[in-house]
Amino acid sequence: MIHATSIIRRENVDVDRIVDVITLDHGDRHRRRIVLNADGGTTFLLDLAKADVLEDGDAICLDTGWLVEVRAAPERLVEIRAEDPVELLTLAWHIGNRHVPAEITRAAIYIGYDHVLIDMLRGLGAQIDIVERPFRPVRGAYHHHHGDHSESHHHHEHAHG
Repeated sequence: MIHATSIIRRENVDVDRIVDVITLDHGDRHRRRIVLNADGGTTFLLDLAKADVLEDGDAICLDTGWLVEVRAAPERLVEIRAEDPVELLTLAWHIGNRHVPAEITRAAIYIGYDHVLIDMLRGLGAQIDIVERPFRPVRGAYHHHHGDHSESHHHHEHAHG
């Protein structure tokens, strides 16, 4: 079986090496080890050293040297809008306070469908629409690709309130 042990981020992908595409929803794009079947029939074992998020446009590097492009599948999302930017920022704060993955654009915030959050957001004055589109949430603040910083951690002397 073909193995894949690394991901190439979108900005570094050599499109001439792409041999197939795999379309995955947000939940299926957070993986470490799984057998995957690409849209064109390529079957391979994704075997990363640690779980990682496959972003739309990234490529999975096969041990053959070829690449499989990752595409974000359309999924049912909640589109959240507000009358002005401050209201939208306030809604973003409430969403972030619940540690919900969110995609943030200039005009709207998108989250996975959740009727409880829909009710809460409507109660806060949000304009809500249910849409079908790829979900590309913001990566977490502690998720990065800048090498191993295991020996260097930021500590600070104030309380969070």
